[in-house]
Amino acid sequence: MSTSQPPDRAHYYHAHDLGRFTEIARGAPALAEKFFDWYGAVFAEGALTAREKSLIALAVSHAVQCPYCIDAYAKDALEKGSNVDEMTEAVHVAAAIRGGASLVHGVQMLNHVDRLGM
Repeated sequence: MSTSQPPDRAHYYHAHDLGRFTEIARGAPALAEKFFDWYGAVFAEGALTAREKSLIALAVSHAVQCPYCIDAYAKDALEKGSNVDEMTEAVHVAAAIRGGASLVHGVQMLNHVDRLGM
């Protein structure tokens, strides 16, 4: 790593890029506006509280492995009153669903084995 680079430049994801997210509008402003309007509506208070939605977003962030989202929703969940126990439990829920989704596809493998008669 070059000493002239910021420390996070040694990685593909750069923490400061999260703050640049709205720049995605540069190439398609109308589409970005629609996305950001929809995104804001999704996270508005509704049947779920903003805190609950933040915990869901944190869990999904781990399932889809988005470091930007993990950073954003770890901070957001804390700001909305969640604690590290709730956040950790949400991450475990996501991991269990992701693991279960992988395992249930084992039935497809078993079906194939049964068809082959092995």
